[in-house]
Amino acid sequence: MEEYLERFLTYIDSTHTGSKHTNDAYKRDIIEFINFLHCEGISNLNDVDRIVVMNYISELRNKKGIDGGMIKNSSIARKLSSLRSLYKYLNEYIGIQNNPFLYFKLPKQQRKIPEFLFYDEIDLFLSSFDLQKDAGIRDRALFELMYACGLRVSEVVNLKLQDIDFQDQIVRILGKGEKERIVPFYDIAKEMLVKYIRETRPKWMEKEKHDFVFINQRGKPLTSRGVQYRMQEACKNCDLHIHVHPHMFRHSFATHLLDNGADLRVVQELLGHSSLSTTQIYVHVTQERLKKAYEQAHPRAK
Repeated sequence: MEEYLERFLTYIDSTHTGSKHTNDAYKRDIIEFINFLHCEGISNLNDVDRIVVMNYISELRNKKGIDGGMIKNSSIARKLSSLRSLYKYLNEYIGIQNNPFLYFKLPKQQRKIPEFLFYDEIDLFLSSFDLQKDAGIRDRALFELMYACGLRVSEVVNLKLQDIDFQDQIVRILGKGEKERIVPFYDIAKEMLVKYIRETRPKWMEKEKHDFVFINQRGKPLTSRGVQYRMQEACKNCDLHIHVHPHMFRHSFATHLLDNGADLRVVQELLGHSSLSTTQIYVHVTQERLKKAYEQAHPRAK
């Protein structure tokens, strides 16, 4: 079974069907299932039937999640999806006949409303950097661009100099599934990017040669974890007393565009969503805000 797992992961890597995080999740989910099979005395993936799968789902439902509560439907759905993909590979390339996960309906997932920052919170955050310091210039340019373009943290750390067109004020983004999209950015973002690239980046690049835009003081490309750390430190400095994560800037980007009248399909294209239904979750955000404001302000709603 472990050999089939390695072959499947190699296949996933070679076909570029997901990011490293996605592939790591596949590996964790499948190893967890294989460990379950070992405990059940099953040593062959071809011997797994619907009863075994039902027992496995039952065990998952009795497990504790990271927060100490019961495991969420979204986590169970992801695990079953990983195993369904494994068996699809085994059917096509290994010769295993059955796919016991094929006809199991994934648990219904409650859609989570994205967390976002209000515009005054974004403004407070972006105004907090000390532009007399190189690190402050870098961080302001970094977060200004993330908010300007709705970038995922993986997209901003992988951004190259040649991806930025300062003349037309657009960036070319290679997103999930190797999909390319073009996103404009506003004047302040351009000003901060130019300042960073001309004044700060060359100082840190003396011993390095690469085209990554955002780097640390040793000239190495910033990591996703590094961006998260810089964001948390900035929040402490500007007294923004909420838990923040880089994806909140992407959520804020979409929510603020829709709040100000942007067309849903335009926002879909800017975010790089393949399905409009994925973008529609941000409509629910604006609706929830309207309802809350209505309930607080209307005298008959109190």
